[in-house]
Amino acid sequence: MRAVKNLFVLYTGGTIGMLETAEGLAPAGGFDARMREHLAQLPDAPQVHWTLQEMNPLLDSANMQQHNWLAMREAIVAAVDAGHDGVMVLHGTDSLAYSAAALSFLLLGLPVPVLLTGSMLPAGAPGSDAWDNLCGALRQVEKGLDSGVQLYFHGQLLHGCRASKLRSEAFDAFAALPRHREGERASQWPAALDYRQRRQPVNLAVMPVYPGLQAVHLQAVLESGVQGLLLECYGSGTGPSDDQALLEVLRAARQRGVLLAAISQCPEGSVVFDTYAAGNRLRSAGLVSGGGMTREAALGKMFALLGAGLDVDAAEQWFALDLCGECA
Repeated sequence: MRAVKNLFVLYTGGTIGMLETAEGLAPAGGFDARMREHLAQLPDAPQVHWTLQEMNPLLDSANMQQHNWLAMREAIVAAVDAGHDGVMVLHGTDSLAYSAAALSFLLLGLPVPVLLTGSMLPAGAPGSDAWDNLCGALRQVEKGLDSGVQLYFHGQLLHGCRASKLRSEAFDAFAALPRHREGERASQWPAALDYRQRRQPVNLAVMPVYPGLQAVHLQAVLESGVQGLLLECYGSGTGPSDDQALLEVLRAARQRGVLLAAISQCPEGSVVFDTYAAGNRLRSAGLVSGGGMTREAALGKMFALLGAGLDVDAAEQWFALDLCGECA
């Protein structure tokens, strides 16, 4: 760990900097000045030199898309190349955990820490958590952080690939789910996954298993041109394994090059295909286990692997390995 001396702050929008409009709260520019004014009033303000850049356009994080993740990666890499030794991303909470996970895989090998934060109420609103979260994050940076992506919220420092938003109103909205993880740690990764390598958008879909799921439902999703499907299974990775039509739809998709991955839909779950015959049949149909990965981590990982141009066999191989602590 080392203290950051030259911090790059990337302001993407989100509740933390929103102002009231005729239609309700909306992202607003000028947060650099507001942040400096607030810190100047604090007798114990964190002593970190920082430079803020606003993304264009600023976003309500409910509107976050893959191309925004790619733009964030570009801005962060450029800032590090320019001499910044740490990065803070100010982000809305709706998709904060998704962005933290995606950046964890898009920035593999980045030699500086990246810390994401945001707030449940806008800065300046009565009782807001915005300045507490922002100043707390700055103090973490001042104290020193390991390289890699992390999330700071309500006094907690969370791994970028393990955080999930659990509450829509409380200030302690984020937590690391106690999901069982097992996965062999990759000693290295291919050059295509290095943070300097540009990525492409990927057509991905997420679908839960539920009573009544039919082969035609899966077929419709898979025929939409998806390159990867994340199936949220029951318990330890089971599903309707006696439905031969459904299994055949999965098998055919895998044969034509679609990456199929399984995670548990249980908040404290993990995919272990060998536990039940039903899980084994899903694996035989072409699914790769996501172990105890969260939805956010599994989706971000699929995006990074397929967006790097890896074919389905290579993507499946690296998906099963722990790349940055998502499976450890």
